[in-house]
Amino acid sequence: MTEFLWELPTRGDGRHVDSVSEHRSGFDFLDQVILAAELSGLDGVVAPYDPEGEESWVVAGSALRQTRHLRVGVEFHPAFGTPVYAAKLSATLQRLSNGRLDWRLRVETDAADTVARGDRVAGADRYRRAAEFLTVARGVWNDEPVLPGRFGGTGFEFDGEYYDVVDGGFRGILSGLPFPVVYLSGNSRDAIELSAEHGDVHVFDETAEGVDGAVTALQDSANRFGRTVRVGLALPVIARETEDEAWARVLRQWHEVHPQGADTEIRALALDGARWSGFDRIGYSRSVGLVGSYEQVAQSLSDYRARGIEIFELTGHPHIEELHRAGEHLLHLVDPAGRTLVGQEDHA
Repeated sequence: MTEFLWELPTRGDGRHVDSVSEHRSGFDFLDQVILAAELSGLDGVVAPYDPEGEESWVVAGSALRQTRHLRVGVEFHPAFGTPVYAAKLSATLQRLSNGRLDWRLRVETDAADTVARGDRVAGADRYRRAAEFLTVARGVWNDEPVLPGRFGGTGFEFDGEYYDVVDGGFRGILSGLPFPVVYLSGNSRDAIELSAEHGDVHVFDETAEGVDGAVTALQDSANRFGRTVRVGLALPVIARETEDEAWARVLRQWHEVHPQGADTEIRALALDGARWSGFDRIGYSRSVGLVGSYEQVAQSLSDYRARGIEIFELTGHPHIEELHRAGEHLLHLVDPAGRTLVGQEDHA
């Protein structure tokens, strides 16, 4: 089953690169983006972890409160709090939303963010802590209602390197709720191993070389644990009625950032198909995404689907306009089985 998610703009948004106008920041604007995602038929939204943006837990709670169908992913760092507290907070949000909350554990951050958080855990230790975090969170969570009197000092116990729990476990109204779907990310070997053992979905960033090798490594590692992990891909997208219109949009954004830059630099960053590796140079957080007509971008997404990628985390600026474009013109063209699109055989 193919799913489409949208990354929310927690720093605000604007029509121009690196511009945030007064009427396009704050929660009124975020509410509009969230509602646009639901109206456009997307499956979910992601509240990203961003030290310079709005707090992801607050954004996620607001999104769950005002929607009926969207799944909402909250991205947070393990240093946010104890796994028991994160689990309790999530149980309340699951009750609020009828089970629509997902977790996105952000393990890798830059050194400056780590220092600013007062977090001393670094390197491979980050992954050991994340594994313990998820083990404890699942351990205190009760997917089935707990009957009165069942606990008598025999709750969940854990004695680990980073966390200790004695007689843990949720009772009463906090029990019997679905545990959040766990999304993990990262292209490193440590990230892949963590997902293989503890993740439900792993979201890769596309690279110029592609992610097929990393996807194979994930599947092989998950098989060793007797598990199956779904695969996602994060992609910025610029799609228009024609290829020329899409590249014209890229050109406008490019010259806002590089007023003296040559147009040939843009095309030099083009990869195969609709892939383009210059998004990070026009204000996006990721480098490689898709540029082209709706049919060309849909064909690329269908090709990814044929190679085992089921979940797409999209983004585009400005967000409301790009969300409506995606919902109206793009998503219905993506074939869930990964077949070549009708009328696009020549592009296969």
